[in-house]
Amino acid sequence: MNENNTTQIERVESVEPPAESGAPQTMAEEYNPEGATRQKWADFVGRPLVDFFIEHRLEKMSVEDGKGNKAKLSRTKDDEIKVESSSTMIL
Repeated sequence: MNENNTTQIERVESVEPPAESGAPQTMAEEYNPEGATRQKWADFVGRPLVDFFIEHRLEKMSVEDGKGNKAKLSRTKDDEIKVESSSTMIL
């Protein structure tokens, strides 16, 4: 029996909070508003993306953030996960 499991990922646009709210939007902003930063690409690829890959039992996955950062995940014959990641920096 040969089954193909296909998972479709829906792109979700972020919504900016109203300017007048002034309330923290993330835990990082709650505890350190001046030091709150966006999640780094390597951190995203290293944990949440790999967790998604494992959870959905995918064989291959390619991800691009639209800013030049790319990642490819694939499962090896030994059931290990191979991650290739590249990032672009504009100077």
